[in-house]
Amino acid sequence: MAKQGTAGTRTDEVHRRLRSDILGGRLVPGARLKFPELCESYSVSVGAAREALTRLMAEGLVKNQAHQGYIVTPLSHEDLADLTRARVEVESLVLRLSVLEGDVQWESRAVAAHHVLERAVFLSDDDPGHPTDEWAAAHAAFHLALIDGCTNRRLLSTARNLREEAELYRQWSVSFGQEPDRDLAGEHRALLEAAIGRQAEQAAQLIRDHIAHTAQLLISVATDEPNTNGLRSPAKQEK
Repeated sequence: MAKQGTAGTRTDEVHRRLRSDILGGRLVPGARLKFPELCESYSVSVGAAREALTRLMAEGLVKNQAHQGYIVTPLSHEDLADLTRARVEVESLVLRLSVLEGDVQWESRAVAAHHVLERAVFLSDDDPGHPTDEWAAAHAAFHLALIDGCTNRRLLSTARNLREEAELYRQWSVSFGQEPDRDLAGEHRALLEAAIGRQAEQAAQLIRDHIAHTAQLLISVATDEPNTNGLRSPAKQEK
């Protein structure tokens, strides 16, 4: 039993470090993840590394391809379009349910998460092209706090997993959050106000627009042919 616990701890640690390196841009999309290098870099066994990669595959951050083995998930317009369509539908539904079902404790968590996000450093002098790990963590925590009031665990799990996959695109967008005509902080503030104001339909529409706006920006980081089908919110598609 003790050995299993130790193995589990090592797997958790290498999973955490690999995930951080992928989302932090230190392991680039498409990079091969070879066991000898992983075992040496992260000081773990092949078994622990394999288990960590299996978890990362479930999160959409790693793929296992024939003749290549494990690689960091490549970025593509087709994948982003599919991901965006799924996120727009699922996350807006889950946020709507969260607003309708969330209790006072949920409100408190959302307000606290937004407070941390507002005070997180967005860019650093060391890497002005990508959001800081601090901001990325606070951003993810805020969006997860917003939907955490949903009592349907299956829907909530699906929404969380889709958001994890989208994080890879956000990390590799060199202009995310820096568009001169976009008030990203204002979008987050409006989402919080609609949520704790119990405006379920308004919150759902805001998250749809928020996701679609970000996806339109992120197409610049993929290398295949653009596919903008599904990258606009339904409200904007009708215009």
